[in-house]
Amino acid sequence: MNHRIALSFEDGVTRFVDCRAGDTLADAAYRAGINIPLDCRDGACGTCKAYCEAGRYDGGSYIDEAMSAGEAAAGYVLACQMRPQSDCVVRIAASAALCRTTAATHRGRIGSVTRLSGTAVAFSIELDAPAALGFLPGQYVNVRVPGTDQKRAYSFSCGPGRASVSFLLRDTAAGLLPAYLRERAEAGAAIEFEGPLGSFYLREIRRPVLMLAGGTGLAPFLAMLEQIAETGTDYPVHLIYGVTGDADLVELDRLDAAARRIADFTYVCCVADPVSPHPNRGYVTHHLAADKLHDGDVDVYLCGPPPMVDAVRAHFAAHGIRPANFHYEKFVTSGLVTAIGDSIATATAAIPETVLPQ
Repeated sequence: MNHRIALSFEDGVTRFVDCRAGDTLADAAYRAGINIPLDCRDGACGTCKAYCEAGRYDGGSYIDEAMSAGEAAAGYVLACQMRPQSDCVVRIAASAALCRTTAATHRGRIGSVTRLSGTAVAFSIELDAPAALGFLPGQYVNVRVPGTDQKRAYSFSCGPGRASVSFLLRDTAAGLLPAYLRERAEAGAAIEFEGPLGSFYLREIRRPVLMLAGGTGLAPFLAMLEQIAETGTDYPVHLIYGVTGDADLVELDRLDAAARRIADFTYVCCVADPVSPHPNRGYVTHHLAADKLHDGDVDVYLCGPPPMVDAVRAHFAAHGIRPANFHYEKFVTSGLVTAIGDSIATATAAIPETVLPQ
């Protein structure tokens, strides 16, 4: 049987390839026209070394000079030797451009536009070719605003494998896409996007998970929770969802549905407005219960506006909180997205921030 392999490149592009039974990862990539780094094909040079983040595989044979036993135990693979035995996510140590591939363009039609509150709107796209789109829960795409040459980045708010995809965005007066959805969008209108993109996505769950969402930064977590509900997990998952005012709390019905479907999923909401009647006032950092941090044995995912992301990072540093893995993504209302992922189990240096093109 064929397995679907997600190739995650250094520049945030993700491409999916089908790997036939018995084929190596290199075979599948080159058949799809993706020239991942490769030299000897014999497990002798190490040029094609990559990292498998999820999935089962046969690592094949190689010499120690190409890859050490310690690297293999940690999840590193040689693309010329690795034979996938399930769907896999593999991080390639090169850019998509270097491997002669780019983000794919997908087309569809506006399905629905739903105003969730005075500050948030959801919309869906009915895909022309659903089977052609693969993405990892948490990733985003660059949506071309109809009638313009401009693109804006938005995270999927649904899981993969659907005939339509959905998005959640802040309804700002100046935003190009919000203005289009408010003023001109009609069901059935053509729209296109490029992707998937981004290094902010759900990894294989190997320990407790803590999700921190700010405003419409809830979107990627809705996608992650859909995936978790379908695949299941043996570990607890907790979400803290913070907003500015009461009216900004949206999609609570979907969080309730996730709590019913996922055995050990819990969530709390908090509102920053000091005069809010909500029982949980304050910022996300005010509601970081110690038991949800599991003494550092936790994977943290954080998505929200820059001040929130910076506040959480400062809080972690001030209190000596060192999660096993820390993945985060910033967004601003202009549509710019900054995607970052820290793995601070072995390193504390921050990865440089990159503003992704719109």
